[in-house]
Amino acid sequence: MTDDTVLLAVDGAVATVTLNRPETHNAFDDALIARLTRTLEDVGARDDVRVVVLAGRGKSFCAGADLAHMKKAAAFSQEQNVADARALARLLTVLGGLPRPTVALVQGPAYGGGVGLVSACDIALAAERASFALTEVRLGLIPAVISPYVIRTIGESHARRLMLTGERFDAAHARRIGLVHEVVPAEALGARGAEVVAMLLQGSPDAHRRAKALIDAVSGRPIDEALADDVARRIAAARASEDGREGIAAFLEKRAPNWRA
Repeated sequence: MTDDTVLLAVDGAVATVTLNRPETHNAFDDALIARLTRTLEDVGARDDVRVVVLAGRGKSFCAGADLAHMKKAAAFSQEQNVADARALARLLTVLGGLPRPTVALVQGPAYGGGVGLVSACDIALAAERASFALTEVRLGLIPAVISPYVIRTIGESHARRLMLTGERFDAAHARRIGLVHEVVPAEALGARGAEVVAMLLQGSPDAHRRAKALIDAVSGRPIDEALADDVARRIAAARASEDGREGIAAFLEKRAPNWRA
């Protein structure tokens, strides 16, 4: 039987990965988590893919954990619960660690783990009708696995309020706290996503990889001699790289670099 809970469409250098369980609001169960992880791993290994778009089919982007799966997990042993949580952690590690830009298109509600997916992407665009929540405490739980990504994205202060109250908030508030970068009318989400993807495709694939690694290496570190040496070595390596040499040559020769040909 074909597993169509996650759809993959590759158009040129852009891979669109779509959650496809609209009847459950794209909620996570173990099968969806495993399928999405495999799909992202496969996309990450493809040299022809330069940008990854993450979307959800139906009314919701992702409603977090599937209720049937949560009921089943309540009877798990400690070891089974740890293994189940590690599967979600692995998914977020794969998504957050992709060496190419990732863009979340949030067309509807994103709750719990859905907020984690948004936080793990590099760029997030939301429709005006989208809503968000970290409701775990209202179920006697905590947003543990997604917390590193959420706190990194919205900061500790906003995380404290939203993780403790479990309140829903709209797309405008999500933009104010940095969870999403832009809010657009629902009918314009796809077009705006395409514009952002077009901007990303102007950049060098190797430079994208290096830039993401740079951000991870610099974030949270003290500004000291060790950091100064690290970033100096990174720019020196970029200048000497094939894409670095091509980019400078193209600029001086007033032509498009080969990755835009």
